Amino acid sequence: MSDGRKNNGAKKGVHQGQGRKPKAEEQQLIEKLSPLEPKAFKALSNALDGEQNWAVKLYFEYVYGKPRETKDLNIVSEQPLFGE
Repeated sequence: MSDGRKNNGAKKGVHQGQGRKPKAEEQQLIEKLSPLEPKAFKALSNALDGEQNWAVKLYFEYVYGKPRETKDLNIVSEQPLFGE
């Protein structure tokens, strides 16, 4: 299905495999990092004991999730929408 664009929209020099890594690669990485898990927990625990702000934030974001972003929409009803 060509829509008339040169190379049908493909970008020059961009490889097709730039998306998410295959599950097999992810599993291999998890297996490599698994032995480091106790060290990572100990480092996080030490940082939490030292009341490091980044560690507290990281802990709460993973345990409770990031807070929802809210936007304050204040509309002043006293101002006229159109000039007189």
